[in-house]
Amino acid sequence: MMHTRRRRVRRRLQRIVRLAAVGGLLCGGLMVSTAAAGEPAPRAADPRAADDPTARVVSRLGPSRTAGSWTGADGRTVVAVTDADAAEDVRRAGGEAEVVRHSMDRLRSATETLGSEPPVPGTAWAVDYATNSITVRADSTVSTEDWTRLSGLAERIGAFVRMERTPGTFTTRVSGGTPVFGSQRRCSAGFNVTNGQDTFILTAGHCGPEQTTWFQDRQGAELVGTTTASSFPGDDYSLVRYEDVNTLDRTNVIDIGDGQAVNIIGAGEASVGQRVFRSGSTTGFRSGEVTAVNATVNYPEGTVTGLIETTVCAEPGDSGGPLFSEGLALGVTSGGDGDCTTGGTTYFQPVTPAMETLGVNLTGGPPAPGGDGGAENGDAGAGVPPGPPPGTSEESRASRAVTSIVDFGNPALGLGLIGGSLTCLVAARWIVSAQERREYRSFHTASWG
Repeated sequence: MMHTRRRRVRRRLQRIVRLAAVGGLLCGGLMVSTAAAGEPAPRAADPRAADDPTARVVSRLGPSRTAGSWTGADGRTVVAVTDADAAEDVRRAGGEAEVVRHSMDRLRSATETLGSEPPVPGTAWAVDYATNSITVRADSTVSTEDWTRLSGLAERIGAFVRMERTPGTFTTRVSGGTPVFGSQRRCSAGFNVTNGQDTFILTAGHCGPEQTTWFQDRQGAELVGTTTASSFPGDDYSLVRYEDVNTLDRTNVIDIGDGQAVNIIGAGEASVGQRVFRSGSTTGFRSGEVTAVNATVNYPEGTVTGLIETTVCAEPGDSGGPLFSEGLALGVTSGGDGDCTTGGTTYFQPVTPAMETLGVNLTGGPPAPGGDGGAENGDAGAGVPPGPPPGTSEESRASRAVTSIVDFGNPALGLGLIGGSLTCLVAARWIVSAQERREYRSFHTASWG
C-alpha cells in the first residue's frame, strides 16, 4: 500500500514537472520568435520592400503611368495607374489597381507650378492620390486678394487642383509663453538618435536655432542639452545633443500617458491611409490617419516641403513630438491648424530623410545604469521615459502589464528558459528512473531475501 501511494505521488509530481517544463519551452519559443519578428529589416534604397512584386511593377511602370498609392478600406494597398494595361500588370503582381486620369508626372508638375509662385503664408497643398487631385488649403489669415490669385492659378493648372478654405490658422506648434527653452519656447522630444559618438534628441527645427539650450524643467535648473544642428524652413528638424550621456536611457520608447509607453524598433515611411499615433507634451497621446505625403505648408516663418499630412490633432507645445505606427518612427510634429477640441490638420517632418541628412540612427540597447533619461511630464520632454515594450495602439495597452514584468522581446532570456526547461525534463526523468530502480531492488530484496 505504501509503495502504491508513493508511485501515485511520484507520478503526480512528474506530471507537474512536465507541464511546467512544456510551459517553459512554449514561453521561451515565443520570446525568441517575438524578438526575431521585432527586429527591423534594413531599409532598401527604394522605400518599398525590394521583394514586393507589386512594388517592382510600379517601379517598372514609372511616374508616367502610375499616380501614387493608398491603403484601402480593407487594409490592402491600392495603386493608381493611367491605363488598363498598367492596371492588369499590377493585378497580375497581386495588387489592386485603379485607373485614373492624371499621372504622377502631371501631379508633380502641378505642385511645382504652385511652388514657383511667391509663397502665401497660411496656405498648404498636397496630392490626394485616392481622388487623383491636388488640394490647396488657405487658412483664415489669407486675404481675399491672395485667395483670388491662387484660385486663378489653380484654374489655369487644371480642374484637378481644388481650392479649400480652412477655419483655423497654419502655425508651427511652438508655445511662446512657456519658458522651457532658453528662447522662451516649449517643444516635445521626438526620438533618441546617435551618430556613434554622441546621443541626441531628434525634434522639430522650428523649436529653436543652433545653440538653443534645452532644460527639463520650467525653471531652467536641469540642463538637458544644446541644439547642434537645425533646418527650418525648407525642412523642419533639429538635433539636441545630450549634455550628460551617462544618465541617458538609450532605448527609444514613447510616453503615451497613464504610465504606459510604446517601444520603437525602427524607422519607416508613412503611406496614405495608414493609421498613425502621436505623443506630445501638451495634448498627450492622439491618433489619426495619413491623408497625404510630400505636402507643402507655407508657414508665416517660411515654406516647408516634403511633409506628412494627417488628421491627428495637435496644439502649441506638441512641436517635435513623435509620429509612429506599428513600432516604427515616422516623423516629428511640425505644425498645422485647429486643435484637439475641434480637430484639424497636422503636418509632420519625415524622420528617414532627416536622419540620412544628419548622419544619425535611432538609438537602441539597454538603459544606461543609474539614469532615468526622462523629462518631467508636460515639460520639454527632452528625454522619453522608459516603459514596457511593444505596442502601437490603444488596444495593446492591456498586454503591457505583463510585458513590463517579463521582457518577451529578449532572445537571450528565451533561449535560457528553453535550456532550463529541457534540463528540468531530463533531470525529472532521471530522478524518477533512479527512484523506481531503488524501489524495484528494495521490493525484490524484501520478497526473495
